[in-house]
Amino acid sequence: MIDKETRERIIALVHEEVVPAIGCTEPMCVALCTAKATEKLGQRPAHVTALLSANILKNAMGVGIPGTGMTGLPIAIALGALIGKSEYQLEVLKDLTPDTLEEGKRFVNEGRIDIRLKEGITEKLYVEIIAEANDKSATAIIAGSHTHFVDDDAATPLPSPTREENDGGEPNLSLRLVYDFATTAPLEEIRFIEETRTYNMNAAREALKGNYGHNLGKTIDRPLSKGIFGNSIFCHIIARTASACDARMGGAMIPVMSNSGSGNQGICATNPVCVYAKENENTEEELIRALMLSHLTAIYIKQSLGTLSALCGCVVASIGSSVGITYLMGGDYDRICASVKNMVANLTGMICDGAKPSCSLKITSGVSTAVLSALLSMEGKCVSSQEGIVDDSVDKSIRNLTAIGANGMGPTDEMVLRIMTTKGC
Repeated sequence: MIDKETRERIIALVHEEVVPAIGCTEPMCVALCTAKATEKLGQRPAHVTALLSANILKNAMGVGIPGTGMTGLPIAIALGALIGKSEYQLEVLKDLTPDTLEEGKRFVNEGRIDIRLKEGITEKLYVEIIAEANDKSATAIIAGSHTHFVDDDAATPLPSPTREENDGGEPNLSLRLVYDFATTAPLEEIRFIEETRTYNMNAAREALKGNYGHNLGKTIDRPLSKGIFGNSIFCHIIARTASACDARMGGAMIPVMSNSGSGNQGICATNPVCVYAKENENTEEELIRALMLSHLTAIYIKQSLGTLSALCGCVVASIGSSVGITYLMGGDYDRICASVKNMVANLTGMICDGAKPSCSLKITSGVSTAVLSALLSMEGKCVSSQEGIVDDSVDKSIRNLTAIGANGMGPTDEMVLRIMTTKGC
């Protein structure tokens, strides 16, 4: 068994990275920063300027803002200034009411918000809010992670340490350590991860109450789809995962449990594992360990990929869910390594073109591949190191994937943003 100190460090990391969030984390991050700037100003701002990194702008342009029926940053910024509380973190807008929504709409329509790209930065996750009123101004800056405020008095904002610059507080993860921790840690130490099921399966149920996003989850549940896919575990996994994403991206006022700063990643690492465990009649302990394995695998991959990248987050989270499902199928460490390699051979290169309702389509692609990869591994099938970017070492295979996402796809990210910001709409 892993020593107690290492277990405590891993548990602290999971608590840091797996947290509740209402709505897409990028606009909520901007709303959070706006709330902080307003609190520092000490009064309602007359004008708000938002200076954002390209990746923040990309991920916040087309997503629904919970409880508003509206999309995009202006209403998120307005509500952050009017009702946001920084102590709520990524649930910053949970005090929204119909009256304050109307007030927020007026704030937007009065032209009190200015949104621009921040020039001369390399940080992919950067939000700078300047709140002004009565010849006074206050600034708040978030960088490095979605809730990390930096010193705006410094000449150059200092983001939080990256995973590759480990300061000794975080464990140096490997897939072997992830597996050993999830499968051997005392159950009471990791039982908290079961809360992800409560949040994210509830989001899937919420989707049935309305018409959110593209209704992909509902569509998969309908008779026509069942005539194509069948009434199978596979169909149920896709439907419950897509439904939760529909609700979240469509602006449902409901929290989800995020992973590594992304609610969709949290959903994708949770719901496929929960559905499979229920229908396969796995034990509660097996579900808890599979959820920890899924979420911690996603956290491990994000350590070298970074919080925001050109690579769609569903690639990372789907690898996690594939690992969790493989474990629930009875797979050992070797089978889990095979599942990871099968995933790396398939989904690498899926672009992130912002948070939006159609993210449910990408999540469906990721989850479908997760189940397929797990099945192949349980049949003893694994993509070899002679194929593509897969290496004999599973950790090197993961590094190859993240190197492409973090470094190789930079020009792709720039092209995607250029297309998104110059469309006629």
